[in-house]
Amino acid sequence: MNWDDTADDDTAERLVGASADHEEQAVEAALRPKDLGEFIGQEKVREQLDLVLRAARARGATADHVLLSGAPGLGKTTLSMIIAAEMEAPIRITSGPAIQHAGDLAAILSSLQEGEVLFLDEIHRMSRPAEEMLYMAMEDFRVDVIVGKGPGATAIPLELPPFTLVGATTRAGLLPPPLRDRFGFTAHMEFYEPAELERVIHRSANLLDVEIDPAGAAEIAGRSRGTPRIANRLLRRVRDYAQVKADGFVTREIAGAALAVYEVDSRGLDRLDRGVLEALIKLFGGGPVGLSTLAVAVGEERETVEEVAEPFLVREGLLARTPRGRVATPAAWAHFGLTPPRPSTGGNGQQDLFGA
Repeated sequence: MNWDDTADDDTAERLVGASADHEEQAVEAALRPKDLGEFIGQEKVREQLDLVLRAARARGATADHVLLSGAPGLGKTTLSMIIAAEMEAPIRITSGPAIQHAGDLAAILSSLQEGEVLFLDEIHRMSRPAEEMLYMAMEDFRVDVIVGKGPGATAIPLELPPFTLVGATTRAGLLPPPLRDRFGFTAHMEFYEPAELERVIHRSANLLDVEIDPAGAAEIAGRSRGTPRIANRLLRRVRDYAQVKADGFVTREIAGAALAVYEVDSRGLDRLDRGVLEALIKLFGGGPVGLSTLAVAVGEERETVEEVAEPFLVREGLLARTPRGRVATPAAWAHFGLTPPRPSTGGNGQQDLFGA
C-alpha cells in the first residue's frame, strides 16, 4: 500500500500513470500503512530498514539518513512517514524543485526540532548551492549562513539539532556521489509482483468498504503495472463501475468490464501505450523509426512518448530502443494478434532486426 507524492503534468490524468495529483494524494493518505508491519511488499527493504530503526531506538539516537530510490508510486513517501512514526518523531515534507536557493534550505533546516524527519522528495532536482549546503548539514549538523555581499560578506555558523533526512529520487544516477555517500542507508524500491498487488488491493478494498473476490483482485493486479498506486487507482474506478452498473460486488467479469471502459487492457496498456505500438506496427512495419517521427504519428510531444510511454513498454519487452530507432518486439505483435514480418538478411550476411 505504498506510493509517492510526486506529480507530473504529463501523467497526472493517465489512469495508469504512476504520479499523483494533489486531490489523489488526499485519498491515498487514508490508505497508507502506518507502520512497517502493515507495509506490503519490498521485503528486503523492510527488513533492512527495521534493523536500522530498531538499533537507533535502542541507542536513543536519531536514525541515520535514508535514501530511497525507485519509480513513482512504489512507496517512498509512505516509508518516510513510517520512519517518522517508528521513531516517534514529527515529519517535515518538501521537495527538490521547491528548494532553489541555499536560503530556502537554511530556513527549513534551522526550524527543525531534534530528531525530526525531513523528507525531501525528488532530491536530485535540488539546486546546486542548496545541495552543497546539505553536505555539511547531513554530516556535521551545521550550516554556514552568508550575511552580506562582496568583500564584506560574513559566514555565520548555525548549529542544527540532530535530524534524519529521508531523500527520495526516481533517478538515483543524477545524484552526485558526495551527496549519495552521506546517506547511512540506501534502498532501491522494486516493482511489485501480482500476488503482492493482490494483497494491496484486498487491504485497500477493506478500508474503502469494497466487496471484491480473489479473482476480481487478481484481474486488477494484473493490469496495475507492478505499482501499488496504480492498483489503488484502478480499484477506485472499478468500485465506481460496480456501484453504478452492478450490485457493488467486484468480480473478475466486473473488473474486466470496468477497465475496458477506461481503456486499460489486460496487460495494463492504455490509449497512449497502444497508440505508440500500433503506430510502430501498422504505419512503420514494426520499425525502426525515429522518436520524433513516432511522436508525430501518435499526436504527442516527443518527451511524452519518451518519458511517459516508453519506460513501461521497454520494461514489458514490447518495445526496443536501437541505434536506428524504436522497434516493436515480437511480443508487441503478439499482443495485437499479429505475426511479425520475417527478418531480412543484409548484404553483409548479418540478419537485421525487423529489416533494420
